[in-house]
Amino acid sequence: MSAVLAVAGCLAYGDGQAEPLTLSNSKPVPIPLPWPSKGQAAVEVTGPVHSLSVYGEQRPVPIASVTKVMTALVILRDHPLGRKAAGPSIRVDRQAAIESGNRDESTVPIRAGQGFTERELLELMLIPSGNNAARLLARWDAGSERAFVRKMNATAAKLGMKNTTYTGASGYESTTVSTAVDQLKLARKAMKNPVLRDIVATARINIPGIESEIVNGNKLLEMPGVVGLKTGTSSAAGGALLWAARPTSGNRDRLILGVVLRQGDSGDSFQEKKEAAFAASRKLILAAQRYLNLE
Repeated sequence: MSAVLAVAGCLAYGDGQAEPLTLSNSKPVPIPLPWPSKGQAAVEVTGPVHSLSVYGEQRPVPIASVTKVMTALVILRDHPLGRKAAGPSIRVDRQAAIESGNRDESTVPIRAGQGFTERELLELMLIPSGNNAARLLARWDAGSERAFVRKMNATAAKLGMKNTTYTGASGYESTTVSTAVDQLKLARKAMKNPVLRDIVATARINIPGIESEIVNGNKLLEMPGVVGLKTGTSSAAGGALLWAARPTSGNRDRLILGVVLRQGDSGDSFQEKKEAAFAASRKLILAAQRYLNLE
């Protein structure tokens, strides 16, 4: 199924017609978007003329580690960092160290008593998607993960994310649910934070105290113009991916935001679900970039 993206001022739904928005000095010019064959998705172009295109039924579904974008946003709101600042040192507690050995989830190898800066823990959470780093940050910020989750849901409500419920800081719980449209609201806010924006655009990094180089699981960063954001995969969520990109020529200040949820089939491996999310996202990014590059 295909739909249209009204880059010059339309609101388009995957199974309907483009509905022009009221924008001064604009003429709706729809272009085809290659939507995935299943799940739900949304694409937004920010800039002088705002546009939004949506595919699939927008019902709350598990989002896996895409959750960590909200975790990072709340941490950076409560403990702001200058763009190059490292922030305070945070001690790894016993719980985070024990969770490093959890084989059924994505974790980072940290040891009790180690000290990492706020920025380093954000990097460990967002780049290799460390669930234990996310929970450690939550406890450091709010005293407990449960208290931190209340902050996450309050922030979601303020952003107008009416179909989103957070039940953990990492996304490991299948009870954390959202929609593609709601996650675009979060992406818009997240990409305004320079520290968060820098971290999600980092392809690889070395962090003192971690033996191996850390490689970003978001393979979309290999594409020209892609500047983030976050992957997520689980049995319940399938392949989920929140991304941000810019045109590769023309007005590179324009920002393309997108999300695909519930990619892959139920019998697929985690890797196959993840690859399905990558494949669907690549097609959407290339289509949007081709149009914007011609502006």
